[in-house]
Amino acid sequence: MKIIVSLLSLVSLSFISCNQNMKEAKPGIPLPPGVQKTYSGLKHKLLRPGKIGPSPNSLSTVTVHYEGKTKDGKIFDSSYKRGKPAEFSLDQVIQGWTEGLQLMTRGEKRRFWIPANLAYGENPQIGQPGGELTFEIELLDFHQ
Repeated sequence: MKIIVSLLSLVSLSFISCNQNMKEAKPGIPLPPGVQKTYSGLKHKLLRPGKIGPSPNSLSTVTVHYEGKTKDGKIFDSSYKRGKPAEFSLDQVIQGWTEGLQLMTRGEKRRFWIPANLAYGENPQIGQPGGELTFEIELLDFHQ
């Protein structure tokens, strides 16, 4: 009988201990509707679907229209404002672009929330924005 009481006490203490740990853990912030998050922390939302077909790879050259904003909403770069699409090789851009554009197809438009570690970092070089960046990117075309 003493053994059973001891075992029940031990099990009860285990559950109480587990419950305490669960209360201390902070829940993750839920993502807004339609926003997905990759393993790396890149968040993205489909704004306009593209054509069915292939996606660029990490060595593709892409033609895009885009607008980049800092966390406070300030536009720091825009191909729309220049009135001309931009062309980049995906092995020459920030990591968030390389990863994000591989999720897209021609004609697609997405919004990306790129954490600092996939962009220019928290303490970027002069002239580069720091912290989390937001980009709206429209993939016009690409070639391998």
